[in-house]
Amino acid sequence: EIISLLGFGAKPQRSPLKSKRGMAMNQNENPAPKRENFASRLGFLLVSAGCAIGIGNVWRFPTVAGQNGGGVFVLFYLIFLLAMGVPVLTMELAVGRAGHGTATQAYRALEKQGAKWHLHGYLCLFGCCMLMMYYTTVSGWMLSYFFKFLTGAFSGLSGDAVSGVFGRMLESPGEMGGYMALTVVLGFAICSFGLQNGVERITKAMMLALLAILGVLVVRALTLPGAADGVAFYLLPDFSKIFGSPDMFFEAAYAAMGQAFFTLSIGMGSMTIFGSYIDKHRSLMGEAATIGVLDTGVALATGLIIFPACFAFGVAPDSGPGLVFITLPSVFEQMWGGQVWGTLFFVFMSFAALSTVIAVFEGILRFSMDQWGWSRKRAVTVNLIAIPLLSLPCALGF
Repeated sequence: EIISLLGFGAKPQRSPLKSKRGMAMNQNENPAPKRENFASRLGFLLVSAGCAIGIGNVWRFPTVAGQNGGGVFVLFYLIFLLAMGVPVLTMELAVGRAGHGTATQAYRALEKQGAKWHLHGYLCLFGCCMLMMYYTTVSGWMLSYFFKFLTGAFSGLSGDAVSGVFGRMLESPGEMGGYMALTVVLGFAICSFGLQNGVERITKAMMLALLAILGVLVVRALTLPGAADGVAFYLLPDFSKIFGSPDMFFEAAYAAMGQAFFTLSIGMGSMTIFGSYIDKHRSLMGEAATIGVLDTGVALATGLIIFPACFAFGVAPDSGPGLVFITLPSVFEQMWGGQVWGTLFFVFMSFAALSTVIAVFEGILRFSMDQWGWSRKRAVTVNLIAIPLLSLPCALGF
C-alpha cells in the first residue's frame, strides 16, 4: 500500500516505457540487444560488496570511530546499519530488480503514468559524478603511498618528516593530478572489457586479494605488544565518553548514522543498478544482508589493524583524517619489517578504493549506454575525458 501511494505498483502496461516496447514489437522492430549479466552469484556479491567496500571502510570508518569514542561509535553504527542501512539497501535492490535497469529506467518502468519519479535517476548520476570528483583524488593518495612504501621513500624518516611527505603531496599539482588520472584510467580500462570480462573478473581477484591481505594485517596488528588496549578502546563501549553532554551523544549518533549510509553506497543509484542483475529466485533481504556483512566485516577488521597499532606505539587514536596518511606511516616505520607491512597496507587500501571506483564507473557507463544508446566504447571515451576534468578542482584545491 505504501509503495502504491508513492506512485509505484502500477500495471506494467500503463508504464510509458512498457508501452513503447510493446509498440516496437507490434511494428516488428528489432528487440533491444541482450543486456549484460554477471557470470556467477559470487561475482555479483563481490562486485556489489566492492562498491560498498571502499574509502568509507578503510579511511573514514577508523577516523570517525576514533573521534567519537571508539566502541560506543561502533555500537551506534551497528544499530543504524541494521535498523536503516540494510533495509534501505534492500529497497534499492528491489527497485533495480523490478525495473530491470538503471535508476532512471527502473523508476520510469515502475512509476504511474505521468509521474516524475524517474527524474531521481538523473540526481543519482549527478551524485555518482560528484562522488568521483573527490573519490578519485583520495584513491590517488592510496596509490601514491603504495608506491612510496614499495620504493622505501619512508625509510629512516622521523615523525615530522613523515608528516611532511603528506603535506608535500597535497602541495604538488603534478603528483595529485597524476595519481588521480591514473586511478581514472585504471578504472575505465577495466570497465572497457565489459561486465564479465572486465568488472567481474578483475574485481573478484582484487576482492579476494583484499580479504587475504586484510587477514594477514589483522593478525600482525593483534600480535603487537600493547595491542589489547587498542582492541578494548575499539570494541568495548565506554558510555562516559559521550554522555558528558547532549552534544557529544548526538554527534556520535549522527556520525554513526551517516557512516552506515556512506559505507553501503546507498542513495546514489549504484546499488539499484546491481539490483537489476539479481535473479528472481534470490532473496533481496538475504543479498542485502550478505553485502552488509562483507562491508561491515572489512570496516571492523580495518579498525583491528589501526587501533592496536596506535596503542602499541603510543599514538593518539583520534588523529583525524591524517590517521592513515600521517600517523600510520610513522607507526609502520617503528615496526620490524615496516616497509613490507606498509606496502601491504596500502595495497589493501588501494584495492578497496579501486573496487568502488570500478563499480561506480560501471554504473555511470551503464546509465550512458541504457539512457542514450551509446556503445560501451563511446561511453568509456566520453567519461574518460569528463571525469578527470571534473576531478581537477579537488585534486588542485589543496
